[in-house]
Amino acid sequence: MDHQTRRFGRYDVSILHDGFYEAPIDVLTHASGPAARDGAIATWGRPTLRIVVNCFVLRGPGGITLVDAGTGTSWGEAYGHARTALDTLGVTRESIDRILITHLHGDHALGLFAGETPYFPNARVLVPATELSFFTDADKRLSTPENRRGGFAITETLLRLYPERVDTIAPSGDILPGVTLIPLPGHTHGQGGYLIENGGRDLLLWGDAVHLETLQAADPDVGLVFDFDGAVAVATRRDILGRASDQGWIVSGGHVEGFKTVRRVGNAFELVPAA
Repeated sequence: MDHQTRRFGRYDVSILHDGFYEAPIDVLTHASGPAARDGAIATWGRPTLRIVVNCFVLRGPGGITLVDAGTGTSWGEAYGHARTALDTLGVTRESIDRILITHLHGDHALGLFAGETPYFPNARVLVPATELSFFTDADKRLSTPENRRGGFAITETLLRLYPERVDTIAPSGDILPGVTLIPLPGHTHGQGGYLIENGGRDLLLWGDAVHLETLQAADPDVGLVFDFDGAVAVATRRDILGRASDQGWIVSGGHVEGFKTVRRVGNAFELVPAA
């Protein structure tokens, strides 16, 4: 197995690289205000952000499971490479048994669709209950700025194309043997991560709790305008970085390069490649 596939407990976990997301640097935010934001921009030192987009495949008990689904063809030719990565692993879309969604943003969920058909014809789609509740609430949709309503449209499509095959999950009990949901709110209202037991070296796939692994580990108060609730996202980021460090977890996510461990550095953190 290559360096992007590792064994964690009962599962072979492979990172599926879907593409790179690019945005102007002005999407950065900072909990301490404009001066701190300017400092973070100076630290980044480049006019644009370019961050990896990942999803994951787990092979083990219960068959084949995806964690998130990438973008599919919705965002153009720079994305959608997770599908090719699955082919390289010998995994067909028909063989996917279930998809665990961290949150209902395009780079995590649009890959569920092939136009007006489900891309994974035999899969069940599992979504954190709080996330699905938010994105099916008509009042929440009306109170959300129009340019932030993508998750509502994705949810509508999901429920239409996967009828009777969308389930909700709560942060208690196993979703699969040794796999549990960890709530990670802030980036979206109900974002969650998935913790895979591995005898004390557990793996956490944390969705978008961290987008910029160097900048946000060193300063967890750095956020992005895409966070639904920036203050909650900061609190979640600080908490999960601390928990991962204290527990010795290995981590990865939608925008993390490879598998990492989290190390405390004073009041901040550092992500280092997992041994």
